[in-house]
Amino acid sequence: MDEQNFKASVLQWRNTCLSAANSAKLSYQRALHLTPWEANIHIDTAICLDLICTMEENNSADPIVWELPEKMSLGGLMLEPVNKDFWVTLGSVSSNQALKQHSLIRALQLDTSLSEAWAYLGKIYRQSGHKQLARQAFDRARSIDPSLALPWAGMSAENDHQSRAGAVNESYESCLRAVQILPLPEFQIGLGTIAARSGELMSPQVLMAVRQAVQRAPHYPESHNINGLVSEVRSDFQSAITSYQHAKFALGMMRRSKLDNRYPFVDVSVNLARSLCKAGLATDAVRECEELKTQGLLNVDGLQVYALALWKLGRHDEALSISRNLAENLSNMKQESATGALGFICTLAYNIAGKDSAASVIHTLPGQPSYNRELKFIISALDALQPSKRFQLPHLSTPPRLTSYDVMSEVHSNIALGKAIGGESNNCLGAEGGLSYLKKVLHMYPDCSLVRNHLGSLLLSSGDWTASHKAVRVTSLSHGHTSNRGLRSPHQIQACATMSCYATCTSYPKFSFPTCEDQYLSQYNGICNLQRLVHQEPWNQDARYLLVLAIFQKAREEKYPKHICATLKRLVLQIMSSSSNSQEHKLILYEKYLLLLLSSEVSLQSDDYENGIAQVTDALRVAPPSVDTFFAHLQLCRAYVVQGDLSNSRKEYMKCLQNRTNTEVGWVTLKQLESLCLVNRGSDEIEINLKECIERNGSFPSKWAALFNLACAQCFMRDEDFASAEKALAQACAEKDADSCILFLNGAMHMEIARRYAAPQYITRAASSLRKAQQKSQAAVPIISLLLAQAEGSLGSKAKWEKNLRLEWFSWPPGLKLKLRAPKSTTQIKRSFHFI
Repeated sequence: MDEQNFKASVLQWRNTCLSAANSAKLSYQRALHLTPWEANIHIDTAICLDLICTMEENNSADPIVWELPEKMSLGGLMLEPVNKDFWVTLGSVSSNQALKQHSLIRALQLDTSLSEAWAYLGKIYRQSGHKQLARQAFDRARSIDPSLALPWAGMSAENDHQSRAGAVNESYESCLRAVQILPLPEFQIGLGTIAARSGELMSPQVLMAVRQAVQRAPHYPESHNINGLVSEVRSDFQSAITSYQHAKFALGMMRRSKLDNRYPFVDVSVNLARSLCKAGLATDAVRECEELKTQGLLNVDGLQVYALALWKLGRHDEALSISRNLAENLSNMKQESATGALGFICTLAYNIAGKDSAASVIHTLPGQPSYNRELKFIISALDALQPSKRFQLPHLSTPPRLTSYDVMSEVHSNIALGKAIGGESNNCLGAEGGLSYLKKVLHMYPDCSLVRNHLGSLLLSSGDWTASHKAVRVTSLSHGHTSNRGLRSPHQIQACATMSCYATCTSYPKFSFPTCEDQYLSQYNGICNLQRLVHQEPWNQDARYLLVLAIFQKAREEKYPKHICATLKRLVLQIMSSSSNSQEHKLILYEKYLLLLLSSEVSLQSDDYENGIAQVTDALRVAPPSVDTFFAHLQLCRAYVVQGDLSNSRKEYMKCLQNRTNTEVGWVTLKQLESLCLVNRGSDEIEINLKECIERNGSFPSKWAALFNLACAQCFMRDEDFASAEKALAQACAEKDADSCILFLNGAMHMEIARRYAAPQYITRAASSLRKAQQKSQAAVPIISLLLAQAEGSLGSKAKWEKNLRLEWFSWPPGLKLKLRAPKSTTQIKRSFHFI
């Protein structure tokens, strides 16, 4: 929308409102002619006339001249001079401060518990600079009637100008309460302004309030400016640019002096330039800043945006020149602004001229000792981002006890990140160095959410077998506000931990049985937390993506029921359709790649093989060049095997060997498909690749060796080569700390060999393996006790046979037991399991 169209739409809105107000005025005038003795009509007419005067902006500044709304209010008071509400109305419509105060005090003389009078009186005192009197008046109004919006809004304005800790948060809560009670545009704009200072612009309440303010007061430049800030913080830069342009148009329509409009115009123009720069329109941003510079209105924030835009255009010398001008003004800035400018100068110098130039800038900054604690954070952040360019600056002089808690926790987090980035691996985080450092820091800052989020993120990157459970314990989700600072938000960490658990770890015993040794995830309801996040932040595509992953995990646990598969297909379609085709960011493409693989798995589980293959093909098409496509080819191999297409399955199998992967479970799964593809199993290429992968990742070799031998045993058993299967399972069980499932499968295979070949010596081996599996299981796993009972019975031990049959009955969840009365005898137990 250009300026002319915007002005036309605002004028049309204003004319519509004025037309309605004038119609109301005519109706009141007719009523006055008919019943001039009705005092209420005089007061209603006064309120209507005051609204018209406000919209036409024609209030007189002469204190001697009585305005028409004041005259109408006096008419009502002449008829009812002791009506307290009429005195409040006169105080609200009058433009004379003395008359306003007199009217409100007179209303309070008539009724000291009149909350509206106290609220308006507090507003007068605040405008005249009597803050203590204003606070007392607002407090009285709130204590009399907490449901009145004006005192809450007035107290928010008082707290917003205080410097004490927590005042901004109190101001935000008070203004939010006022907006919830009475959603006036003025209150909503105030809420957005305070939210910008308190960091609450991402709040859904702020989003709703600001959007309503734009619709209800399109002539207010502040409403468009705050709407731009709300859009900008959500990375919707195009909407932010449009809002800032509308704010400039609205400023041009205001009937104020140039001096009054100058400072809001500068703020809006700087905001516009910043959004243009973030949107990749650096040329337009430079043009906007140069216009301000020509008019002599380029402030400190504008200098930063100007330098950044010049740097993005490759005009480095000009950017450094602007940053030097900015550095000269550091001593005249407020502490908060100086800290931000300082960080910008150092970062810009570091990126343009390297560490030596940045170090020189830091050492020569005016007033450098007062910025030491911020310098610690800035230096650690720059070192972490580019570990190949270390500052190597001398120790800064601020004692640790004088450094704030938040700053030092951020410094430690950045140091840990630098250790992780500076690891030996070039392709992934070297998490070990950062983990060991953060574990020590956590003892110093046990309640710091930033440290905990960093620690949880690095744990997930470490490849530790139990990392997912540790990450869940480290990062806790509360029902209130959750800090999203760190490499990943707590929601991301919890969702990733749920998906990355290698063992079955479920809260739904009727679908599967928990065999995981660490049961920390079983009490975590990740889906509910993510659903709450999606409802709170409907624009958050990352939350929707994580919700799909969590629901997919649930579908996998429940053996892919139809209703969950339908839900997954719908959610994936929503995410894919809402993603912009112009977005080619690697992370977005990678998420699309994973979603298509996930959707393919759902299709395969629903017997829709053609659609499953098509989705994997689409995934390969959108995959970024650096992504690991091993699992896409593995998925195609599985799909072709199910279809019976051996030719294509072998091709995809060979592509898996060619592409390789750095994920151990991929090689184990490929080994399981080897016999189904009917390829030559004489090669040990998969085993070699798995060992190299384990060595690179520093994983537990015993666990992966056991899983690999288990996959080999499954292939041999599929071919009925029980001798080779027995050998492979023996190797799996011989590994340190063998899993109960492997011991269980080993016992079951020995029972099958004993049955097929009438070899009683295998029953003894089966019983030994099943006993170990029973002891190893954290929870009672069905079938193990039943097979053990069968083995013990074959060995002639009736007591052990009876004991294990009883254990088998009680190992089944209530939902899966036969709908019979609990058996009292061994015979009943035996009959209950005749179907197994």
